[in-house]
Amino acid sequence: MAYFHLRLVPPRPTFPHDATEPEMKAMDRHADYWRERATAGTAIAAGPVFEGEGAWGMALVEVENADAALLLADADPVILADIGFRYDIAPVPTLILRS
Repeated sequence: MAYFHLRLVPPRPTFPHDATEPEMKAMDRHADYWRERATAGTAIAAGPVFEGEGAWGMALVEVENADAALLLADADPVILADIGFRYDIAPVPTLILRS
């Protein structure tokens, strides 16, 4: 198994403060998706990171390989909604976890 950091990049730097109704509906589905991944044990942690005038999303996942991390990102409802979000994916070569 391997660890990856997924950074959800929003469609603009001021998101979510100026989110539209369709964007918020997609974000609701996005949150449900990551709750399911956490319950299943794939997502170690996921949530928003507030920075500057906006926010971006992060998920730390444990999967087989980079292709599996990409599949998780591509299946996210906010990506499938095609409203300007994208993921940056980076490997995490070592991880110290609390017990």
